[in-house]
Amino acid sequence: MGRAADDPHGPGKRLIADERLRGELELCDRWGIPHSQFRGIGDGTWTPRDRAKALAYLEYQRTVCPQCNTRYDDWDHGGPGEDDAYAVTVQRCVGCQVIADKQAELGRDGDADNHGMKVALIPAATAAAIEAQKELAGTRRTRITDDD
Repeated sequence: MGRAADDPHGPGKRLIADERLRGELELCDRWGIPHSQFRGIGDGTWTPRDRAKALAYLEYQRTVCPQCNTRYDDWDHGGPGEDDAYAVTVQRCVGCQVIADKQAELGRDGDADNHGMKVALIPAATAAAIEAQKELAGTRRTRITDDD
């Protein structure tokens, strides 16, 4: 017997065709709750059906490429005259571009110890609040030093 997601008559068949069910099970997996509870019909205990769905989702996920999020079986294997199920598209993510630019800038700074530095995006309002907090802390230190 094949793996659940590969068996055309067994568990996992609906996962391949039903994007909404996959989305629901993805949330259940992330939140650690049974599918019946997610749908509002369970009390939070894992029924045999919930366990079967969770295991089928796990098997399905094992067939998905972690980099491109497609399955081998999603691609047409008929030959050169057949259309592929996916088309390549190129788009720019401004956030990723800003992160890459900052990482390159850190890499060019030969004098600084940048080992372990992480570059991340935070909301501008949060950045402003952090900067204001640093300034306030600096002002307090200066005032304490001046009073001594």
